[in-house]
Amino acid sequence: MRIGLSTFVTDYGIRPATLGKALEERGFDALFIAEHSHIPASRLSAYPGGGDLPKPYYHAVDPFVALGAAAAVTSTLRLGTGITLLVQRDVLHTANEVATLDLISDGRVDFGVGVGWNREEMENHGTDPKTRGKLIDEQLDVLKAVWTQERAEFHGELIDFDPIFAWPKPVQDPHPPIYVGGNSIAAVKHAAGHADAWLPNGAADAHGVKAQLALRDEHLGSGGTVLPITVDASNLEVLDAYAEAGIPRIALLGTPAPEADTLRALDGYADLVARYRD
Repeated sequence: MRIGLSTFVTDYGIRPATLGKALEERGFDALFIAEHSHIPASRLSAYPGGGDLPKPYYHAVDPFVALGAAAAVTSTLRLGTGITLLVQRDVLHTANEVATLDLISDGRVDFGVGVGWNREEMENHGTDPKTRGKLIDEQLDVLKAVWTQERAEFHGELIDFDPIFAWPKPVQDPHPPIYVGGNSIAAVKHAAGHADAWLPNGAADAHGVKAQLALRDEHLGSGGTVLPITVDASNLEVLDAYAEAGIPRIALLGTPAPEADTLRALDGYADLVARYRD
């Protein structure tokens, strides 16, 4: 089982190029970066984790700029978004950004997307929270059309445009794998109908792993791809359960910190990376 890292990259933490290089040197499989363009001061939407919103949410850098920096100093590390808040983005700009990152990294992008939980943040982008599920389905279909067709067009309920030309095309064929993040049945259904894989948060215990696999089997089939992210590195019960279930890749939860602290933490994961890779 290959192990990556899922984290926020922030203005107060390790720089993305240094982080990417350090991960590759230590045998990590991938880097997944979270996204928040801003945090509304109202704080009306409750943080799903409970309590106060953690500091990294306020300080997140742009994931595509950060992953571009990591791409420049690595050659094997997978470069992922975990997750891109797609419903808050212009879909054609996003298509170009993902394809460009896939081009400059020689085909190493894993594109994780989701609808998000902060309704005020969505509304600031002009997104209606009530239609975000329909919107992400259409956006994913748009992305695949733009990436795979010379003349792409789309005519949906929320997105509509006549034929366009858009380059570059992604290096990966037919396009970078699309992962839909979220722990709900709705997220799994979005993944089953419009994406390549499901990107849930790491389970809390072995029972939770079984429940995730049951959802996978029901909606994606037993061969469906699941990539658990934000897995607790200290929870060996969960890590063993994923490994025993044949999950080929996971991503540990990383906490943003200055360079020296981050490198020490990564060194502490070395035995874990080797243990599950063997």
